[in-house]
Amino acid sequence: MSLRTRVKICGITNSDDALAAVNYGADALGFVFYDKSPRFLDIEPAISIFNDIPPFINKVALFVNANSNYINTVLEKLSIDVLQFHGDEDEAFCSSFNKPYLKAIRMRDSTNLNVLAEHYSSASGLLLDAFDTTQYGGTGQAFNWGLIPKQCDLPIILAGGLTIQNVYSAVKSTHLYAVDVSSGVEKNKGVKDHQLIKQFMHEVKRANE
Repeated sequence: MSLRTRVKICGITNSDDALAAVNYGADALGFVFYDKSPRFLDIEPAISIFNDIPPFINKVALFVNANSNYINTVLEKLSIDVLQFHGDEDEAFCSSFNKPYLKAIRMRDSTNLNVLAEHYSSASGLLLDAFDTTQYGGTGQAFNWGLIPKQCDLPIILAGGLTIQNVYSAVKSTHLYAVDVSSGVEKNKGVKDHQLIKQFMHEVKRANE
């Protein structure tokens, strides 16, 4: 029996979008603590959003080459379930916060995920995104899904350019634990389109049938 593909809605910046994602069945919400992102969320507004989120929803904090003091401050102020590292962080740094973490991998033709799974063996999963020379994720671009191995020692979360048009084929054609969407369900950067979230969730469910 195949397992249900989980869904993370990333780049949440307000309570309305968080609750829409939860109501349509998202398993996890992503919050961007990287001030160069258009979806950046400061700690104080994040506290307000977190207070509105019901139980049993995974709250994921995304960082890009952040210093440990900032990460620890976020962890002190917010009930974070999972850390997500999108920069050049090594395994020792990622595993130093006593929290489950995901390591984002910017995919190139030469990327060997099995080697990276061994290198980041303490990770809860690898999140695969498109490679961009100027951006750490959030590009809205897909990569060649043929690069994803059929077997990997860590769960695979697919990100990068997912939309209601392609997530069905992404789930059907790859061996995924989860999918992660941000720009693909937005009307503006940092503002979600609730109808697109609903359709996205429907397409993932349809692919799992």
